[in-house]
Amino acid sequence: MKNLQSQITMGELLDLSAGRFPHNEALVYPDRDLRYTYRQFQQQCNRVAKSLMALGIRRGEHIALLAPNIPEWVILQFACAKMGAVLTSVNTNYKVFELEYLLRQSDSTTLIFSSGIKDSNYVDMVFELCPELQDNMPGRLNCKRLPILKNLVYIGEESLPGVFNWRDVLAMGDEITDEELGARQSSLQPGDVINMQYTSGTTGFPKGVMLTHNNLVGNALSVGKCMNLGPDDRLCIPVPMFHCFGCVLGTLTCVSYAATMVMLESFNPVKVLEAVEKERCTALHGVPTMFITELDVLEKQPFDTSSLRTGIMAGSPCPIEVMKAVVEKMGMREIVITYGQTEASPGITMTRTGDPLELRVATVGKALEGVEVKIVDPENGEEVPAGVQGEVCARGYNVMKGYYKMPEATAAAIDQEGWLHTGDLGIMDENGYLRITGRIKDMIIRGGENVYPREIEEFLYTHPQVKDVQVVGVPSEKYGEEVMAFIQLKEGSRVSVEDIKKYCSGKIARYKIPAYIHFVDGYPTTANGKVQKFKLREMGIKELSRYDNTANPL
Repeated sequence: MKNLQSQITMGELLDLSAGRFPHNEALVYPDRDLRYTYRQFQQQCNRVAKSLMALGIRRGEHIALLAPNIPEWVILQFACAKMGAVLTSVNTNYKVFELEYLLRQSDSTTLIFSSGIKDSNYVDMVFELCPELQDNMPGRLNCKRLPILKNLVYIGEESLPGVFNWRDVLAMGDEITDEELGARQSSLQPGDVINMQYTSGTTGFPKGVMLTHNNLVGNALSVGKCMNLGPDDRLCIPVPMFHCFGCVLGTLTCVSYAATMVMLESFNPVKVLEAVEKERCTALHGVPTMFITELDVLEKQPFDTSSLRTGIMAGSPCPIEVMKAVVEKMGMREIVITYGQTEASPGITMTRTGDPLELRVATVGKALEGVEVKIVDPENGEEVPAGVQGEVCARGYNVMKGYYKMPEATAAAIDQEGWLHTGDLGIMDENGYLRITGRIKDMIIRGGENVYPREIEEFLYTHPQVKDVQVVGVPSEKYGEEVMAFIQLKEGSRVSVEDIKKYCSGKIARYKIPAYIHFVDGYPTTANGKVQKFKLREMGIKELSRYDNTANPL
């Protein structure tokens, strides 16, 4: 396995699976009735790779892709890997300002885009950025705001001024021979950057994480091994492709083991369960909020999930009670957790299907094969013993090449010995199993006591009427910070602030009991399902003025 990681590109990986399992289903879209075997999928990827070459795109050139989980996204992922362009994935929730920043910072020469999603019209955004398109020929854009951008390709039916249509670009591929594509693919090296993803940091501008074939293929192979994935597995992928969860833990992991990718264009809990039932999926990925909504649907509407065996819950802390419910009610007896971040391609640690349930619900597993993990004191950088909390650091094939054009930020993230500093707090036991206790910046300091939101969240999840909970720190004149809990109740529940406080009393330390409790219907999230705690903190500060003396800090 390690030998394979060091010698193969993503394009070669696809060719290997297509050669071994040509008739296995590779890509399925249940709602489109689209089905490709591995041989057919390989042919589609080769066709698109040749089309990109016909556009004049060179090895190492940056192609930005703005689209939901449509079939072209999956095909482009492997087409770019075959002809050597760096696929720069764009968050589907981006608006004009964010898109302009990404295109400029990434030096993208080509933007491939679809019509949009429910609250974003990508066509309007593109023409707002580049009004010159009205007077330019396709491929000859001269955009004042984005001087490097030359090619725009639209995935859609209509023709747009100054923009190539996807159908026309596909036809161009006939000009390139199989031998020319083969020569291009053979020239690529496993250490080449092939994917760039922008971190959705809560402060400052997003940073372009440069990921190589080695980073991605190695991670996919490691992750699939932990899931015990094989050519008979069918993985339902409702998580976004622009994020590592979708395009590494999802599609690339499937291709690594010739498993079937069952894709959904966007997340809808009913459609996920329909796809699992119809396609007899053996695996399902999702962030905790996705699984919570799926469990809600199952309480009201029966779906056959008996085919499910495994899958990954990741993207944000995985509540123990939710994990147990997924095992018991969805039959995912071998569900696993992957912990990591984009800068680590993304997996760092992972539970294994054979781990006891208590380890799979209470930890994020141990280091992936070929990855080192250590816990260090955030103050002095010294490694701490087992059982002591500190910052999680990782080193190995999975660590990014760096942030694009940001050497100082790269040096701050990866030290001189190659250790990636995650900014996450964790505790590792004597067997190497890791528990994530929070983010360094999420830590609440109340009257000199360190309070970790994750610990309080896990406790509140045990309340029978609590569906979801997020804990943040808010300013306090007396204590510096106070604990505030945003609680989502199960449907039909009637629970008061005092009920929650009584439930906490005597069970967790007094200083950990939330001083403020606010009931909500949902949370502000990023497009990949991560709860934006900084926004909750802002909401909490606004809510403080509404509390009367009965809700004052204990």
